[in-house]
Amino acid sequence: MVNMREIYQEHLEQLENSVFNLANEVYHTIERSINVLSNDDINEAREIIKHDEVINQMEYDINDQIVSLITKQQPIATDLRKILSSIRIAAELERIGDNASNIAKIRKRVKLEDHYVLTRLKTMGKLSMLMLQDLKVAYETKDMNLVKEIIERDKDIDDLYKEIINTTYLIDNDPYIAGQAHLAGRYLERTGDHITNIAENIYYVITGQRYDQIPN
Repeated sequence: MVNMREIYQEHLEQLENSVFNLANEVYHTIERSINVLSNDDINEAREIIKHDEVINQMEYDINDQIVSLITKQQPIATDLRKILSSIRIAAELERIGDNASNIAKIRKRVKLEDHYVLTRLKTMGKLSMLMLQDLKVAYETKDMNLVKEIIERDKDIDDLYKEIINTTYLIDNDPYIAGQAHLAGRYLERTGDHITNIAENIYYVITGQRYDQIPN
C-alpha cells in the first residue's frame, strides 16, 4: 500500500533540493560574472547571458513543484511556511541570476582593467558567494545567529559599492567605462540585497517570525 505521507515527504525533499540546486547554479554564475569583467574572451560573457535561460527554467520548475504540493497535498503549518518561502527564495535567486547576466552584458560593451575597481567588484562578488554558502549551512543547522550575521554582512558589500561610486577619477580617463564599472557595482550591490532577503525568508521558515519584527 502506498504511504501518502512518505510520498508527501519525498516531494518536500525534492522541492528543497531543487532550491539548493538553483542556489548552487546562481553561486557559480556570480563567480563567472565577476571573472568575465576582465576576461579577454568575450565568448564567456555570451555563455553567461545564454545560461540565464537555465536559471529561469529552474525557477519555473520550482514554482510547478510548489503548485503541485499545495493542490495535491495538505501541508501542515510548518511545511506551508517552507513551501511558500520557497517561492520567494527562488524568485530572489532568479533575480541574482539576472544581475549576473547583466554584468556579463557589461563585458560585451567594455573590458574593465582598472585594478582599484576590479578588486572591489570581485570582492563584492566573493562576499555574495560566501553569504550564499553560509546560508545553506545556517539553514541545515538552524543557526539563527549565523543568519543574523549574514544579514549584517550586506553592509560590507554596500560599503564597497560606495567606494566605487565615490571614485573621483575617471577610469582610463573614459566616463563611459567609469559608468559601466559603477553599473556593475550596482548589480552586485543588488545581489547582496537579494541574498539578505533570502536570509530573512530562511529566518521566517525556521522561527515562524518575521526578521523585521525581532525586538531590538
